[in-house]
Amino acid sequence: MFDWVLQVPILSIICYLPLAGAVIIVVFMRGTSTLAIQRFATLVAAVDFVVSVPLWFTFERQGELFQFRESANWIEAIGARYEFGIDGIALLLVLLTTFLGVAAFLSSWSAIQVREKEYYIFMLLLQTGMLGVFMAMDFFLFYVFWEVMLVPMYFLIGIWGGPRRLYAAIKFFLYTLVGSVLMLLGILALYFYNSTGLLGWGGLGNPRSFFIPQFHEISSQIPPDLQFWIFLVFFVGFAIKVPMFPFHTWLPDAHVEAPTAGSVILAGVLLKMGTYGFVRLSLPILPDATLKLLPWMAGLSIVGILYGALVAMAQKDMKKLVAYSSVSHLGFVMLGVFALNTAGLNGAVLQMINHGLSTGALFLLVGVIYERRHTRMIADYGGISSEMPLFATIFMVITLSSIGLPTLNGFIGEFTILVGAFNRTWWWALLAVIGIVLGAAYMLWMYQRVFFGPLKNPENKGLEDLNGRELAYLIPIVAMCFWIGLYPKPFFDIMEKPVDYIVQKVDPEYAAAVADSIEPAAGADLLAEIED
Repeated sequence: MFDWVLQVPILSIICYLPLAGAVIIVVFMRGTSTLAIQRFATLVAAVDFVVSVPLWFTFERQGELFQFRESANWIEAIGARYEFGIDGIALLLVLLTTFLGVAAFLSSWSAIQVREKEYYIFMLLLQTGMLGVFMAMDFFLFYVFWEVMLVPMYFLIGIWGGPRRLYAAIKFFLYTLVGSVLMLLGILALYFYNSTGLLGWGGLGNPRSFFIPQFHEISSQIPPDLQFWIFLVFFVGFAIKVPMFPFHTWLPDAHVEAPTAGSVILAGVLLKMGTYGFVRLSLPILPDATLKLLPWMAGLSIVGILYGALVAMAQKDMKKLVAYSSVSHLGFVMLGVFALNTAGLNGAVLQMINHGLSTGALFLLVGVIYERRHTRMIADYGGISSEMPLFATIFMVITLSSIGLPTLNGFIGEFTILVGAFNRTWWWALLAVIGIVLGAAYMLWMYQRVFFGPLKNPENKGLEDLNGRELAYLIPIVAMCFWIGLYPKPFFDIMEKPVDYIVQKVDPEYAAAVADSIEPAAGADLLAEIED
C-alpha cells in the first residue's frame, strides 16, 4: 500500500514541505486574506502529517538501523554531505513533530490576531528546522538545522508573546546560542581528531567527514581524556535545550511569554532535541566519558525531578506550573537515558513522546481558558466544571496522563524508567518515586482549585465550552494517550533495535550482565506483560 514511500525522497519531502508552504505564502499570497493564509498554513501542516504517517507502516522493525536513507554531495571541500536517515527513535520524534504541528496551527486560529501572515511563516519554518534535526545524519547538516530552528522561535516569542516577551525571547536565544557554540566546538574536535589530528591527541587519518555513524564506529579509538572534554561541551549544549538543572532558568520565562502554539511546540518538540542529542551523539560516540560522568548525570536528573516538582507546587500561574512540571518530567527522561540499560532507554524514549503529548495538551488547554478569560491565575477560577464540562473532562484525562495513572501513557514511560533506574542503582528509583508523588500533588491540587468548589467569580459564569475546532485538535491527543497506555507494544518494537545498539555501544559488559541475570528478575518480565 505504501510502496511509493520507498521510491521517493520521503524524508526530504516531509522536511521541506513546511518550508515550501512558507515560500508560497511569501511569494504568492500577498494581499491574501488572513483567513485564507491560516487555512493554507494549517493545510500544509496537515498534509505534512499525512505524508509522514506511511513511515510508521513501512519502517522495518528488524531491518537496517537507519532507513529511508538519502545521500548526496554537498560541500566536498570540508567533507560535509547531505545525509538524511532515521532510526526508530527519530521516527517517533518525526511523527510527534508533524502530529503536534497540526494541533499548534489549529490552536492559533483564534489566538493570533496581529501580523498573522508573518506568524504562520515562522511556524512553518520552525517545523522544517525541527524535522531536519531529527533526520540529519551529517554533523554539519545537523548543526545547520539546530541553528535555523532558533530564529523562528525567537520571533514567535518576541512578537506574539506576553508582556515580557522581549526579555523571554532574548534569554531563550542567548542561552541556546551559548550551548550551540560550545556544541560546535565539540563537533570540530571530533572532526579534526577523525581526520588530520587535534592538538596533542594526534588523529586517525580518515577522510574528512561529518558523517555521524562514522563517529559511532570510531568511539573506542577516541582517547578517554578527549572524550571527557567533548562530552562536557556537548552536555552544556544539550542540557540547556532539555533543560536540565541548573540550566533550566530560561524555560519558565519562554513558556509563560510564548503564544499557546509556541508553548506547545517548545514543550512538545524543542525540548526533545536536547534529549535526542544525548541519545544520538553523546552516548554512542563518547562511551568512556558517559560512564565516567554517570553519577553526575544521574544526580542532576534526580535534582531536576525533585526541584521542578517542588517549584511547580508553589506556582499561582497555570502556565508557569506546567512549565516547571516539564523540568521535572524531563528529569525523568534523563534518568532513564543514563540508566544505560534497555528498560531505562526504552522508558526514556517513550516518555519523550508521552511528555510531548500530555504537556503539549496541557498548554493547549490553558490556552483555551486564557482566550475566554484572559487570565491564567489559579485564584481567578473555581467551579468552572459546571460551565465547561467537556473542557473539564479532557483536562482531567490529560492531568491523569501527566501524573502517570495506569491505562494512560505516562504510566508506561515512568514505570519502565523506574525499572531501568532500579536495575542500575535502587536509590535512584526511590528518589524518582518521590517526584511522582509530588507531581500528582501539584497537578491534582491545581485541578481541584480550578474546576471544583463553588463558582464564586461571576466572570466565570456562562463560559463557552470547547467548540468543534478545539475538540478536533484535543481528541486525537487524548486518543494517543490511551493508545500508548493500553497497548504500547508497537512503540517498544519500533525503538528496540536502536535502543539495543546504544546500550551495547556504551556499556556492553553491563548490558550483558543485565540481560543474563538482573533485568529478568527485576523487571523484564513485567515489561513484557505490559507490552503484551
